[in-house]
Amino acid sequence: MPDSNPTPVAELSFEKALAELESIVQRLEQGEVDLEESIAIYERGEALRAHCEALLKEAEGRVEKIRLSASGKPVGTAPLDER
Repeated sequence: MPDSNPTPVAELSFEKALAELESIVQRLEQGEVDLEESIAIYERGEALRAHCEALLKEAEGRVEKIRLSASGKPVGTAPLDER
């Protein structure tokens, strides 16, 4: 039975949201959950997936490398995967 008072998705860290999402996927794959509970945990899983995706996009925006000028002084930033 799902937690009757789960932590709001927006308050979960990426790690906790991902762990809960993995747990939901396992429960649904096992097929031992009744229909109503399956729907409820699937909906929570979708919210968790969206939350994780948003947190990853935010992290990508923050993870930048410092570009250095010829003198070695920082001149700006660039995306981490820019070469």
